[in-house]
Amino acid sequence: MGRKTKIALLAGVIALVVLVATAYAYDSSQDGKIADGVTIAGVDVGGMDATEAERAVRRQLLVPLRHSLKVGYDGESWVLPGKTLKLHAEIDRAVDEALDQSRDGGIVKRLVRYVTGDAVDEQLAADVTYSRPAINRFVRRVADEVDRAPQDATVKASGDSLSVVKAENGRKLRDNLLTRQLNAAVLNARADHTIAARTHYVAPEVTTKEVASAYPSYMTLERANYTLRLWKNLKLAKTYTVAVGQVGLETPEGLYHIQDKQIEPTWHVPNSDWAGSLAGQSIPPGPSNPLKARWMGIFEGAGIHGTEETGSLGTAASHGCVRMAIPDVEELYDEVEVGTPIYIG
Repeated sequence: MGRKTKIALLAGVIALVVLVATAYAYDSSQDGKIADGVTIAGVDVGGMDATEAERAVRRQLLVPLRHSLKVGYDGESWVLPGKTLKLHAEIDRAVDEALDQSRDGGIVKRLVRYVTGDAVDEQLAADVTYSRPAINRFVRRVADEVDRAPQDATVKASGDSLSVVKAENGRKLRDNLLTRQLNAAVLNARADHTIAARTHYVAPEVTTKEVASAYPSYMTLERANYTLRLWKNLKLAKTYTVAVGQVGLETPEGLYHIQDKQIEPTWHVPNSDWAGSLAGQSIPPGPSNPLKARWMGIFEGAGIHGTEETGSLGTAASHGCVRMAIPDVEELYDEVEVGTPIYIG
């Protein structure tokens, strides 16, 4: 081998060594750098180191999501601050994976990529999590203020009249729908962050049309005029003249219900001063028993009963009970049931 050939061969070897050393040096300089073409959650992180990539992803992914959410309904609104959602993304894990993908395939593959300018074309996710309990608590708070219980139709009574209080529909927040809408809006920076809550109505159990059938019988007592009225399906059916409690022993005012019914009742004398020696006794039907024919108890010993003292009717003469003529009390007895309301005014 000639001298020139040896020199040329040596030069070639030296050049190759230099080339390989340069390639290794360049490859080493790319260690810690993410390859071109790699994205994390749609953010291009090619050419960045770990710190730069983490900042870029956080800025472009998390910051736009840290918005407050607002729910509106019927002129009212409620705000869920973004900070309460505790947004978190697995950015560090995604950056580590991006670095691993950038070094994947060995030095030859990487050198070819450096020379040709090829990109890795790797799309990585950075899973975002947030506090779903915060969403649920927020929806419950909205529901507490939006929900409205239905109001059954009912009756407003006075001593001489009955009037119908109309039923009102209730409403209930569509909480499952609102929860889904909020969950979708949390992870979508371009979503509408003001959500209109929706409700559905809740029907009352007793409608205005049904209220009369709910009260087949009703009684009102007008003490000032000594008048007992019987109402059937909220229409006046009969009027009776009665006696009511005397001064100091007034028939109690308010709404009561028939508690019990008896034919030819026994008189259980109350332990009151006015009862004298009869206090605490039980007087069977007969001449000594002032409760004649029928008894309809309404409140703590007070009730409606027949009397032979018809001269007391139209006065305040009793010890708290409502006295009626015997034919009247027998008629009324058959028209009402236990539970029938009586308003005493």
